[in-house]
Amino acid sequence: MDSQRELEQILHKIHRRGYPACKETRGEYRFPFYTLSIDHVQGDPFASPSRLSLRLTGPQAAFPRELYETPCRRIALQDELIRRFAAGAKKESFRVKGSGHSGLIATSQCTQQVLERTACRIDPRTGEVLFRLEMGFPAFGRTVDGDGLRRMLFDQLPALVKTSLLYNKEKDGAYFTSLAQLADDRQYIRDHLSEQGLCAFVANGSILPRASGVSDRPMEGAVPFLSPPEMEVCFALPYRGEIRGMGIKKGVTLIVGGGYHGKSTLLRALEDGVYDHIAGDGREFVITDPSAVKIRAEDGRSVWHTDISLFIRDLPTGRDTRCFTTRDASGSTSQAANVVEAMEAGARVLLMDEDTSATNFLYRDELMQRVVSPGQEPIIPFLQRVRELYEKWGVSTILAAGSSGSFFHVAHQVVQMDRYVPRDLTARAKEEAARFPLGLVPAPEGKAPESRRVPRPFAPFRGERVKVRAMGREAVSVGKEEIDLRQVEQVADSEQCAALGYALLYAHRQLLDGRCSLQEAARQVEKIMEERGLEGLCQGSVPFLARPRLAEVLACLNRLRGMD
Repeated sequence: MDSQRELEQILHKIHRRGYPACKETRGEYRFPFYTLSIDHVQGDPFASPSRLSLRLTGPQAAFPRELYETPCRRIALQDELIRRFAAGAKKESFRVKGSGHSGLIATSQCTQQVLERTACRIDPRTGEVLFRLEMGFPAFGRTVDGDGLRRMLFDQLPALVKTSLLYNKEKDGAYFTSLAQLADDRQYIRDHLSEQGLCAFVANGSILPRASGVSDRPMEGAVPFLSPPEMEVCFALPYRGEIRGMGIKKGVTLIVGGGYHGKSTLLRALEDGVYDHIAGDGREFVITDPSAVKIRAEDGRSVWHTDISLFIRDLPTGRDTRCFTTRDASGSTSQAANVVEAMEAGARVLLMDEDTSATNFLYRDELMQRVVSPGQEPIIPFLQRVRELYEKWGVSTILAAGSSGSFFHVAHQVVQMDRYVPRDLTARAKEEAARFPLGLVPAPEGKAPESRRVPRPFAPFRGERVKVRAMGREAVSVGKEEIDLRQVEQVADSEQCAALGYALLYAHRQLLDGRCSLQEAARQVEKIMEERGLEGLCQGSVPFLARPRLAEVLACLNRLRGMD
């Protein structure tokens, strides 16, 4: 390992030379309170920025062990360090001028969710901090600005480390303690949801509406959430103490109400409740079972060897729906496949919105059954399976609906959103439903999906160096393959999308050998992320990634075309 003095000599030597001379800076250098590693140097000032990492020993960073001793505390602390460094870097970026990306200093740009990211990793045993960042090494045209790079590495970077990555008890001790306590309180609710018979909890006072369609920040002037008295539950949290809010019980829950009254807003908050949120987000105590999966129709998606016979059978073409494959699924077929794949991922809660569902998948009314007999309809509506999903397999459903009352007959509880205020409508809904019998023909007995889907070995990603690129949250390209993730709605961050690309690449190179099923491959990927971090999925330099859930890993694998 070289000293910072040796790095200064290199910078002096390469000043005003051709830009490729920057590659001479690669290596590790000792600084007074951290080790700097220059891992990848950009080829020219207009290329992707250079990648650097900082390593601070436990004593150097000096964070007390109690701030990172549990996973939830560690992730919350890592998230805060990334946010602090990113805020400082934004102010420092481009103070050194030049061509291309000259003067850029950046790291992960965090969203409202608290996610595990490669940008910062704290060793739970030693307290060592590993922090990753990007820099645009400065240039005059295409020649090295060694003096500018020296200012970035010897002035700006040490100042950023001091203000964002070192523990200062007098300045920040109370704040970091509050972060750890908030993480513990949220984890307490997650750990105790099931024993209270709940699949979700929304605290009183939560702010659910977002600022706009392009901003996930809380809406100013929004109506604070207040639980109906009949549905209110209480948790005694370790630090905050007693907290009250609406408990959504396991089973079938229907969210109803007029347009623009908050049905979808509540459902979206529950979708996002599988993640923790930063203080001030408004949804800090909106907690959903972490296995919950949003289900929707997804016209045109590929489905591979999936057992959808629980919902679709006896096709007029004679195709076997116990091992169904298509490259262009209809709305109902795709939604049936999405339910089955969520069950394969271990989902204990399904979240649905009538607005994004296939109508013929959800229900068929009595008049339609009289005109088109059940024997002529291969689709068994979700309405006729939703209770069975819970009673046989313990899978609860939360459905937002505004046009059909058919689900009143099967719902365990009904919540009406009235000007963003929830009301318990269960008794009235059941009373009215009793006056309008559905007259449905009983569905045939359902069997749990039995598909162990093992793709044959194939090579969609050729070569040692395969580029992975996230396109926002909408898609990820791996080599020449593009996987459409627009309808996988619980992908919350573009770095999660990128991580799914690396997970897909790892699975196909290391796991899918003709014996390993897609489900097993997804679980192996999750195990690697748990034991080795997201770095375990990468070869060479580690990019900025955020950890996805098992459900999204399996969803990505399921959407890779060409497995036959």
